Amino acid sequence: MTPAEPEKNKSPYATMIVLAVVLLVVLLTCVPYLVTIASAEGPAARDTADASPIFGVTIPPGYKQWELIAPAEEAAPLDELRAVVGNRTAIDAYQAGKLPFPDGTILVKRAWKRKQSPEFASATIPGAATTVQVMVKDSKKYAATGGWGFGRFINGKPVDEAQHRTCWGCHEARAGSRDYVFTRLAP
Repeated sequence: MTPAEPEKNKSPYATMIVLAVVLLVVLLTCVPYLVTIASAEGPAARDTADASPIFGVTIPPGYKQWELIAPAEEAAPLDELRAVVGNRTAIDAYQAGKLPFPDGTILVKRAWKRKQSPEFASATIPGAATTVQVMVKDSKKYAATGGWGFGRFINGKPVDEAQHRTCWGCHEARAGSRDYVFTRLAP
């Protein structure tokens, strides 16, 4: 046996070991990526039924813990108490006085029927929840509507397309000078 012969015998084993290591690296790299994609696609498919028509806006998770931007009261015939909350991007923009709002801004209006307090006659308190309304800023996706996507929800489900068609026209006509947003930061 020449000195080159043992290396030929070792060569197939070395090649198999290298291939096994490469395969292991590929698997360890790709599997977490594929799991991430699969889990990201799963909830999105489920959320489609809960997305607003026209805009595809959904109720953002955790919005009930977001910071208050301002309360409001709606007179008859709605007779509602309202609170507008925003994500961190919205709060930062409001505090900096930044208009237009940056992409990623999300505003959520929560509304309840106005009710007299049973303990204090002059106080008004929230009654039954009525709607959750959402505005999402994405200047590319919603270019035709001033950069905003809209969603109006009752009991967690989006209202019909006809109601969503009224969102942009109202915001465009009445709040165009404020990047189509009615709510101002409460002092």
